[in-house]
Amino acid sequence: MSKPPSLARASAPASIGNVGVGFDVLGLAFDAVRDTVTARREAVPGVRLGHVSGLVEALPSEVEGNCALAAAHAVLQAAGAPCGLTIDIHKGVPLSAGMGGSAASAVAAAGAVNALLGSPFGLAELLPLAMEGEKVSADPPPWDNVMAALMGGLVVAGQIDPPLIRRLPLPAGVACILFHPDRKVETQRARELLAPTIAKDIAVEHARNMASFVAGCAINDLDLVRAGLRDVFIEPQRRPLLPELEPVQAAALAAGALGCSFSGSGPSVFAWALEADLPAVERAMADAFRAADCDANAYDAPIDSAGLRVESVE
Repeated sequence: MSKPPSLARASAPASIGNVGVGFDVLGLAFDAVRDTVTARREAVPGVRLGHVSGLVEALPSEVEGNCALAAAHAVLQAAGAPCGLTIDIHKGVPLSAGMGGSAASAVAAAGAVNALLGSPFGLAELLPLAMEGEKVSADPPPWDNVMAALMGGLVVAGQIDPPLIRRLPLPAGVACILFHPDRKVETQRARELLAPTIAKDIAVEHARNMASFVAGCAINDLDLVRAGLRDVFIEPQRRPLLPELEPVQAAALAAGALGCSFSGSGPSVFAWALEADLPAVERAMADAFRAADCDANAYDAPIDSAGLRVESVE
């Protein structure tokens, strides 16, 4: 019998929660940047924070305050493994950016520990364990970013108890651009802005838009995608978090974007566009941010991005 590894490494991508119209139901992997987690087997029980690098130099060292540590602890406990762990984290996904930074850390940690233990869990079984890490960011934890970072592509949560998670087809010839303005938005704060109920006419329009978007993706009908990629439910309630959203959105649509909205809870803003139109859409969004005197970094990635990836360790 081969000796179990003493070290394993995994990475998970940024993600676009909600994908505009699909609040807490749709998530899209966005492989422009990744978080990477290295798990080291230790004789002393417990989960400890090791080296932190990348966009940050320090993270909370307590399991209950760190998404990666909480997810690692959940996998360790579920597997009944007697060993301890040291977790190194390289942050490539910005925090509080609406890019799924907490989900990327949680998924990468769950994947690294799973690989370290000989992969006792499949992707579906890792999902609720990674959710324990996402719970550090928001409780109850939203599923959108976690399922997308884990599975890759465009993912729908058909139900959550028990989980019914599926990847959806993606339309051909479409690309994604995302701008991260120099702001921070905490997920929990953004969720607290939301009203507990909405009017019937908004609910009906929201349902129509989401059905159109999902159907358009499934049958490769860009007219349906364009008609549906509009958020009349959540986005209007969160616009105060980014006053620049409306001019940026208008510029993107005028340049040919299929749709443009907050990525997750914001402040990042994403747009879908035909590949041929993407350079014009990117320029228009950049110009709009610049005109509003708001610094913003642009990221692009295929809409069919990879999810969790177990990395080779030299």
